[in-house]
Amino acid sequence: METTSQTGTAPTGALRIGTCSWKYDSWAGLVYSGSAKGNYLGEYAQHYDTVEVDQWFWSLHGPDSVSLPKPETVWEYAGAVPEDFRFTVKAPNALTLTHFYRKNPTEPLRENPHFLSPELFREFLGRLAPLGPRLGPLMLQFEYLNRQKMPSPKAFFEKLDVFVAACPREVPLAVELRNPNWLTAAWFGWLRGRGLGHVFLEGYYMPPAAGLYDRFADSIRGFTVIRLHGPDRQGMEEKSGNRWDRILEPRDAALDEAARIIRELRRREVDVFLNVNNHFEGCAPLTIARIRERL
Repeated sequence: METTSQTGTAPTGALRIGTCSWKYDSWAGLVYSGSAKGNYLGEYAQHYDTVEVDQWFWSLHGPDSVSLPKPETVWEYAGAVPEDFRFTVKAPNALTLTHFYRKNPTEPLRENPHFLSPELFREFLGRLAPLGPRLGPLMLQFEYLNRQKMPSPKAFFEKLDVFVAACPREVPLAVELRNPNWLTAAWFGWLRGRGLGHVFLEGYYMPPAAGLYDRFADSIRGFTVIRLHGPDRQGMEEKSGNRWDRILEPRDAALDEAARIIRELRRREVDVFLNVNNHFEGCAPLTIARIRERL
């Protein structure tokens, strides 16, 4: 298992590699023995020392309806893993959606009153308190923001700046933008100045992580998160039939680049969290094995 520094300590160039979620019956024989079907986290933690939690992202149900983690679930997760394990957690979309989702594009947009609410963030952080030192970076994931939702990048950065200044910083914060043209030197400099991490998303319509890294490497300090997702979630689900136990689309070039980035970041004493999704190649555990070979 990879080792890393305690959350909140000076970066050391440590590396953690894990998967995006862990609740897959089809990992039996790869990660799980099959004897504890349904609740695999304890067995997962024998193989990996980090995992991405996205189940609390889907939180916004209406102006007065936001779901936050249930205390019993957080306690269950904390008790299933050792103290040196780390969860990287996607913050609720109630914090990061400017507007409610629409059932069809002809509906008028409705503003989300919880967008970048420090009060909601503090409540969310309080719900995660049982994780204690096991809590790694919290990720703020924003959708693509068109001009209907955000008039300009300047307006977005100003709102985000106010939010960050008002939030407690007991745990590292990382930001994932899905507006490629907003990923500029000014953006990376802003992150560096506030001690925030950048989330490199490999997949969807985002530019390759390697190209972004090469342009802005000097601004990546402290820690970063790399998420390997792949370009076609729906296509991969159709091809896999929701059996995630084999490589379906090898992405050797992307893995070579990811390994290069990780080696360079570690030499520069930047802590790295690598989160691998089944949708990247078809089986996150096998992708991790292929990355480890390269490292």
